Amino acid sequence: MSEGVEWALHSCVNLAWIGPERAVSAARLAAWHELPPAYLNKQLQALAREGIVTSTPGPRGGFRLARPLTDISLMDVVAAVEGPEEAFRCAEIRQQGPGAGPKTTGGPECAIAHAMGRAELAWRRALAEQNLDEIRQQAERQAPEAPERLRAWLATR
Repeated sequence: MSEGVEWALHSCVNLAWIGPERAVSAARLAAWHELPPAYLNKQLQALAREGIVTSTPGPRGGFRLARPLTDISLMDVVAAVEGPEEAFRCAEIRQQGPGAGPKTTGGPECAIAHAMGRAELAWRRALAEQNLDEIRQQAERQAPEAPERLRAWLATR
């Protein structure tokens, strides 16, 4: 999973702390964590395409959450940033080189592909079951001053 997923998740929590009345540019969101603005913008645009955030153009434009954090699962963000493809892709290397088995059609699924598919299904389900509001709450328990620090920092810029 790319670092863009982490950046997108933090950005969603930060946008919740800022509130729906204010749009924030990708550059300002990036500056808060010293991230490359162009790359964070790419992640935010991916979130916008999936309806997780909205984007308003112009000098006073920026990003806002499109829906409440309770309605955004971690899997929603992962899928928006990483795409719908499976993380593990079996290339059937058991059919290559001197160790190749007999070529068969419709034979049993590779044991490794099967195990990886089960693991992927488990982590996708776990991410789908957890929403971003749960993450926000945990973040606020760990750093109760974080929302106000972010709002104060944005107010001075």
